[in-house]
Amino acid sequence: MILVNTDYIEGKKLEMLGLVKGSTIQSKNIGRDITQGFKTLVGGELKAYTEMMNEARALATKRMVAEAEALQADAVVNIRYASSAVMQGAAEVMAYGTAVRFV
Repeated sequence: MILVNTDYIEGKKLEMLGLVKGSTIQSKNIGRDITQGFKTLVGGELKAYTEMMNEARALATKRMVAEAEALQADAVVNIRYASSAVMQGAAEVMAYGTAVRFV
């Protein structure tokens, strides 16, 4: 499966199959949430949240690819990511793009 954020793949003619997406809502445990809260007092990277968001993006991408595979797609083009806070310490991440088949 080829994944790109452009709307084309060089040298390939594409048949559009439709929108595919994957999403997840992730949170860290309360202990980590408290320690990250203290970190905001002194500044710096909130590593637990960075890890959480990386895991969320990977899972959302995996779910998007599964949708594309169900359509027998060869690739997903024009991939985008969106995120939003759903509550303190929890975020939704969505990956979406257009499933395509090579002609």
